[in-house]
Amino acid sequence: MSKAIKILSVASYLPQTKVTNDDLSKIMDTSDEWIVSHTGIKNRYYAMNDENTSDLATFVGAKLLEKANLDASDIDLLIVSTISPDALTPSTAAIVEKKLGLTNAFAYDISAACAGFIYALSTAEKFVNSDQYHRAMVISAEVNSKMMDFTDRTSTVFFGDGAAGVIIEKSDDKKSQYLAEKLETSGDEEVIHSGRMAPIQAIEASNYPQMDAFFQQGRQVAEFVDTKVANHMKKFLADNDLNFDDIEYVIPHQANLRVIEKLAAKLGVSMDKVAKTVVDSGNISSVGIPLALDKRLEEGSLEGKVLLTGFGAGLAIGSILLEF
Repeated sequence: MSKAIKILSVASYLPQTKVTNDDLSKIMDTSDEWIVSHTGIKNRYYAMNDENTSDLATFVGAKLLEKANLDASDIDLLIVSTISPDALTPSTAAIVEKKLGLTNAFAYDISAACAGFIYALSTAEKFVNSDQYHRAMVISAEVNSKMMDFTDRTSTVFFGDGAAGVIIEKSDDKKSQYLAEKLETSGDEEVIHSGRMAPIQAIEASNYPQMDAFFQQGRQVAEFVDTKVANHMKKFLADNDLNFDDIEYVIPHQANLRVIEKLAAKLGVSMDKVAKTVVDSGNISSVGIPLALDKRLEEGSLEGKVLLTGFGAGLAIGSILLEF
């Protein structure tokens, strides 16, 4: 029988370097007016110098432990969602595990792009609901800036860096905060991709690994959100005998403000009920959802049902219904 799942803590972190639209206009053909009109984004934050993805995640992990009043040894599992890891191997999660001293935990990464937090939290919930594990830390961490082509204004102006996450625990309480979920993927490797590496063409001493920058097809992404994502959200609620009037707060992937506005209009949801941290922090891929959740909780008590929906490369979509 499934146990009740409780969220013990939520935390987030943004790097120190704030990058404005005017800053970007100095190195590429763009302007504050163009970026705001097309994306609604005003600022984003970049990890600089020696601060990498594992550092952002470690900062969040320490905050999560402090907020939950837990020791590092209390964590059984760490999952890090990222598409901008420190390295292909070892996993960023393994590096964070060492930095935090999670001596009793096993750790690994999940790559599901902007749906990554949803996929990671869903996975952690299954482990915690088993008889073998009791408590899990789930962190999304991205240093998107290191994957950008700074000559491509159509992509670079959207993205920022940061980390955010949660600790969940299995409880004997009758009421769970984790109510329902739905995950789906439709394979499409062309609309959004990052870090492509081609196989070698010949056995030559000059061979050396090379990686492509982040790329997205803006119109196709907008169409994906307008059709598949909107339909996914409607069906998910209907399958759980709910509609958007039953939802206290909606936290979609923080792609950009214009996409969020269009999605809300499609769903008939007031923007007052929708998270929009993207304005000041940019698109941080999988980090946007837990960041928005943390910001909302910092503003005051959050009561009622909260819908989290992530969507991105894959193409992947995922929704989780929580209750506070």
